[in-house]
Amino acid sequence: MSPLDSNKQVPNLRGEDGEGSVQVQMDPKVKIDGAKVFAVYGKGGIGKSTTSSNLSVAFSKLGKKVLQIGCDPKHDSTFTLTGRLVPTVIDILKEVDFHAEELRPDDFVYEGFNGVKCVEAGGPPAGTGCGGYVVGQTVKLLKQNHMLEETDVVIFDVLGDVVCGGFAAPLQHADRAIIVTANDFDSIYAMNRIIAAVQAKSKNYNVRLAGCIANRSKETDEVDRYCKEVGFKRVAHLPDLDAIRKSRLKKKTLFEMDDNEEIQSVQKEYLRLAQLLWDGTDPLAPQPLEDRHIFELLGFD
Repeated sequence: MSPLDSNKQVPNLRGEDGEGSVQVQMDPKVKIDGAKVFAVYGKGGIGKSTTSSNLSVAFSKLGKKVLQIGCDPKHDSTFTLTGRLVPTVIDILKEVDFHAEELRPDDFVYEGFNGVKCVEAGGPPAGTGCGGYVVGQTVKLLKQNHMLEETDVVIFDVLGDVVCGGFAAPLQHADRAIIVTANDFDSIYAMNRIIAAVQAKSKNYNVRLAGCIANRSKETDEVDRYCKEVGFKRVAHLPDLDAIRKSRLKKKTLFEMDDNEEIQSVQKEYLRLAQLLWDGTDPLAPQPLEDRHIFELLGFD
């Protein structure tokens, strides 16, 4: 049972892996105990890494000890937290011929803004290997080096594809999955597929959906219409601001940018979201739509 669900009734999510799907088998002994764990999903390019990093800082501003794990081979999840592309766990392991016992935490854990601990899992070359293995090895390495014992919050920033173990592996550890979307058809379509995938994997894992974040969106009407239809919930709204894009160009989080009214309003939204997630959200069990129903609901111009 997830620590976030200790006082809540968990709905029965009916999704199962479909025919031909392979559930990634992870070591059941390698679990993240004590910390509240969140997995951030969304289609490629939607702003998951920017959202994850700013959310990590927001948790740290609440006084929490935070660890962010990037799960994309691009290894740019923690870019704005550290101000650089840090070496990946898989690259560091290669250097020691995969003798993990030779590594120390300083070899693969980097401190980012406001004390957020940063790890980039990395991944195998395109078309080879399994991202799920890399995520599993990263958590195992963190646990062996006692890096999770004093951590309050773990955030997995997950690659956008709903196709492999790299997508599924963080779900073994997460209490809640959060989907970053936008107020347009393609982003909502991708969210619908991610919901179906998370529910399929929830057959074996305790993860539950917390809701979605409307990112880079002036309005939220289309996102809200979809959520009402399927029984989902929007938990935050982040507008389309130049300041957010500029922060990434400057290798900084939004909390390091010069203050103005717009930036302060977004900072407050991240802090509100962090507090909401920390306090605990109701586990959601939305019913994803068939493709044709999404076209009928939202249409396209």
